[in-house]
Amino acid sequence: MRINRNHIKFSCLFLAIIALYGFADYRHKAKPVADISINFFGENNLYLTEEAVNKLLIQNYGSLKNRPKEQVVLNTIERLIESNEMVKNAQVYLSIKGELISKIVQKKPIGRVEGISKFYLDDQGKRMPLSRYHSARVPIITGKITGKSLEDAYIILDYINKDDFLRKNVVGIHVEDEGKYQLKLRIENFVVNLGGVENLDEKFENFMAFYVKASKDKTLEDYVAVSLEFDNQVVCTKI
Repeated sequence: MRINRNHIKFSCLFLAIIALYGFADYRHKAKPVADISINFFGENNLYLTEEAVNKLLIQNYGSLKNRPKEQVVLNTIERLIESNEMVKNAQVYLSIKGELISKIVQKKPIGRVEGISKFYLDDQGKRMPLSRYHSARVPIITGKITGKSLEDAYIILDYINKDDFLRKNVVGIHVEDEGKYQLKLRIENFVVNLGGVENLDEKFENFMAFYVKASKDKTLEDYVAVSLEFDNQVVCTKI
């Protein structure tokens, strides 16, 4: 019986590679976490700090630095960070050098509710707690705060944030009742009675037409209220 030496060499080489890979993998897992890096992405406003994230990790896992890599469960750490009400999403991974890196995207507030409860409304229409580290400059939502009025306020704010003029000049939404909303502007003394959230394109087109004409005529200061509640009409109330 002839023995194929090439097959033997190939088998030995294959076993050696597996052994080396297993040894390297063992050494890699046994290596400790060299350092921890926490990075925030998106806006620079930090509603959550690196110190706060480190404290969250220590409270749940103790110190992760110098811990063997095989004891670090990345998915579990991601879920823990994402459980913080300031966090939109998080990615956690280990670098080749053994650094535990967290990439965190914070939630973005677009409105601030001032009522019995005080909180932000984020860009997904969800509640976001106020931060002890930073206060966002966003429109203030006041009045009769209900689940429905918050849904409508989100629709209004989402629309406003897509328009440069409205985003810069609308500083508040007052809820007179569900389906009856009032906008407060930064630069003028009058308020805008919006009504409900239906036909926002038409309502704001009418408002901008009024605003441009009144600015040209220098009569903006003559008005205290502008109503957009009626179809194809802008009803103004003078001082």
